[in-house]
Formats: sequence, structure tokens, C-alpha cells
Amino acid sequence: MKWQNTKVVVTGAGGFIGSHLVERLVELGAEVTAFVRYNSRNDAGLLEILGDKRKEIRTVSGEIRELETVRKVTKDAEVVFHLAALVGIPYSYVHPNEVVEVNTIGTLNVLTAVKDCGVRKVTSTSEVYGTAITVPISEKHPKQPQSPYAASKIAADAIALSFYHAFELPVAIVRPFNTFGPRQSDRAIIPTLISQALTKRAIEVGNTKPTRDFTFVTDTVDGFIKVAESDESVGEEINLGSGREISVGDLAEKIAALCGRDVQIQPSKERFRPAKSEVERLLGDASKARKLLRWQPKKDFEQGLKLTIEWVQKNLAMYEPSSYQI
Repeated sequence: MKWQNTKVVVTGAGGFIGSHLVERLVELGAEVTAFVRYNSRNDAGLLEILGDKRKEIRTVSGEIRELETVRKVTKDAEVVFHLAALVGIPYSYVHPNEVVEVNTIGTLNVLTAVKDCGVRKVTSTSEVYGTAITVPISEKHPKQPQSPYAASKIAADAIALSFYHAFELPVAIVRPFNTFGPRQSDRAIIPTLISQALTKRAIEVGNTKPTRDFTFVTDTVDGFIKVAESDESVGEEINLGSGREISVGDLAEKIAALCGRDVQIQPSKERFRPAKSEVERLLGDASKARKLLRWQPKKDFEQGLKLTIEWVQKNLAMYEPSSYQI
């Protein structure tokens, strides 16, 4: 597949992964329409920092829950990357209705809008496994709705696969594990640990025992690109993960050391998740991605952390280390 002049739509383009994906697609020569959530400031989220590359991007603001808007945005698309979602698990405890509506109705709208448009590929994304029953976690692992967020993504994936089976829509589900890197907000664990380590004498965390599988954002973007390029990915659920895990406690210590700070690590009650909702272990099996896509992570974890620390340090005004972000 040649990306030059290919008409591509990215929903959720103003977000962390979305902005990196848009940037990569522009570099590949694609004609990119970036769909971002409307706000009263009329800004395009993280696309605002792309500088001159913004001139090469068609940016459309709107609401993913409004079908007619989605139809207009995707009308001439050849490839659609659907990343628009509310992704905060703690946020889903407080606003479950909004999370379920955005993540499920939004996905349904994208699928409905492109069903008769002749698109080559629609990709979706989620993390739905919950606490590992078997490790490493393959795509056949049971789905476990341990939070309203997880439930909404399980539903969204099921809807996407139903459009593949019922309407032969060329859908692929991309399932990154914990993506990290520059531009990520302090809603996520790595930026919140970094911003605290750089500015405070103590790092506040929730449960330090759970483990996560981290992938640098450029590797995740590479996975999305390869999925869109591969005919074999149609109808498939595909994990993107490093196959390595680290506990939250060990991660906090590593980040503090890389920041050159001697800080304490202390528990914060508000950062603990409900016991039955806590995902204790995530360790991905990306063997399908290696087989079908010839994909594997390229960025060393520690090198990725250093690049992320450098970004946060240069952009501390974007972070609020003194408060818990959901």
C-alpha cells in the first residue's frame, strides 16, 4: 500500500496517540483529515504543537456521537483510524454514562458512516483484558469488564467485529497495551510519575504492585500503520505490546533515578482503584503482530523514558503534579 495522496481520516486526532499518528501519516504523504472534539476555544488539542505540519492537515471539529457529522468527515476516506475515545479508567468511575456513550456510540457511528463508502480499512483500538488469567495475554484471552471504561471498549470491539461479519466491512482491531511517550497527559501513570519526580519531594501513587506492559508511542503508531497496510489483518484483533512487564513501584523508582532525584514514594488513598476493578497484571503476547505484520517494538524502554522525561521537563506548564488527574 502506498500512502502518497491516500485519503485518511483519524478520529481522536488531537489526542496523544492520535497526534503522533497524524504526524506520521503526513510524513508518509497521506492526505489527512484530523477529526477532533469541538471545544469553545476552537483548538485542535495536541495537533496545535505540530507547527508547519498543521498546514498539511485538514482539521474538522465536531462530536463523535453525532452520526451526520461523522458521515461528512469520512465521506471520501480510503482509510479510517478510529481513535476517538474517553480513555480514563478513573474518569469512567465518575462519568460512566458519558464514557459508554462516547466509546460505543462513537464507534457505531464511524462504522455506520463508512459501511457503504468503499473504505479499504477501518482500525479500532482498546484494552479490554482486565487482570491476566494467563500470561502472556494473547488475543484469545477472556475479556473482563472491570471498569465502565473496559466494558465500553469490549462493546465497541464487538460492534466493530459485527460489522466485519455482517457487512464484510474491512475492520481490524488494534489493541495496544500501555503506550507512553512525549505529549501524554498526566492522566497516565508515566507522565504523572515524571512530573512529580521533577517537582516534588515525594511521589504519590496508588497501588504499587500491579504490573504493566509499556510500548513507546512511535512503535504503537508503527503498528497502526502496518495493520492498515496488511490485507491479512482484516477481521483480526491484534495486540501491540513489548512482552515485558514492570510494577508501578519499580517504575516509580526507575523514573526517580532517571530524573536524578532522591524522592520518597508514598501511597495516596485517592489514587487507589476499587479492589475488584484494579487490573493486577498486564503482559501482552504480540506474536500475532510479529507473524502477520512483522511488527515488533524498536524503542528501548529506558530510552523511551528518557525522551518522555525530556519532554515533560520542557513542557511542565502542561502538567499539574500537585493534584490527581483522572
